[in-house]
Amino acid sequence: MFNMTAVLGATGAVGSIIRALMEERNFPTKNIKFIATARSAGKVLKYAGRDIVVEAVSPEAFEGVDLVISSTPDETAEEWVPVAVSKGCIVVDESAFFRMKEDVPLVIPEVNPDDIMKHKGIISSPNCSTTQMVQALQPLHAFGKLTHVNVATYQATSGAGVGGQRELVESSKAHLAGEPFEAKTFQYPIAFNVIPQIGSPKDPVNFPGYTSEEVKMIRETWKMLGDDSIKISATCVRVPVENCHSEVVTVETEKKITREQAIELWKNTPGLVVMDDLANHVYPMPSICSGSNDTYIGRIREDVSRENGLTFWCVSDNLRKGAATNAVQIAELLAKKMFG
Repeated sequence: MFNMTAVLGATGAVGSIIRALMEERNFPTKNIKFIATARSAGKVLKYAGRDIVVEAVSPEAFEGVDLVISSTPDETAEEWVPVAVSKGCIVVDESAFFRMKEDVPLVIPEVNPDDIMKHKGIISSPNCSTTQMVQALQPLHAFGKLTHVNVATYQATSGAGVGGQRELVESSKAHLAGEPFEAKTFQYPIAFNVIPQIGSPKDPVNFPGYTSEEVKMIRETWKMLGDDSIKISATCVRVPVENCHSEVVTVETEKKITREQAIELWKNTPGLVVMDDLANHVYPMPSICSGSNDTYIGRIREDVSRENGLTFWCVSDNLRKGAATNAVQIAELLAKKMFG
């Protein structure tokens, strides 16, 4: 059991879910503290029946802390995660900043749990859109070896934080009232619209025309599956849905995987739920999956355009398994490995 655990970014959208999950799952720590930026310092948050005052982030805030679960923007992580490590903390970090560093394991507990103890003070949790896809891909790769993956995402506005959620509501009201709306969080008003860009142009030499979100999905998948020979292409799209990312994924494998075999593999994989009955309109949707810690798979079919192809649809709550839940699960796994 950890002596002192801190949640950095405790007042944010993901930080709030991390706090709730830790309480609900009786996280193994004797003491807990909540840390945030100066503007949130002094707020009082409830945890296990206690009132805990939020501390402003500072080097002193990490004194005596064993573990930090951090959910902050990249620039905040860049500044403060190394400070926490220098104070003797192990940090489970939600940001993108450290994910592709060679000495930082990138972990989904159901996919690559053994990587967790390779850490040198920092363990990264992957991008939300990558997490649900890799959960689904790992059993297929272990059974039939993936050669190609093509994914198109339908990503909720909550993936852009509280500002994204607010903008969906405000732009929808403006659209219905016939009033102009100036987008701030997204490139265009998201109401009744689909925006085929998440992130900025990234790595034009190796990935010309791809955005940073798409490159994350490719590189993070390679890292967690330990195989950069898989040819992966991603198109990431923002849709006017409040919560839960959806994806259509088409794969090709060296060894053929039938629809029935894929269903059996997924049913036997922790964290995955199969919802697949097209005739009776049973398939995952954001309205069903929001608030769940699992990843849901449906519309499973053998791809008629290629010999060893398989196509499926998956949906997951991007604030939970895509962020908060995975971070808490990493921390729980770490506790188990360290303390038994």
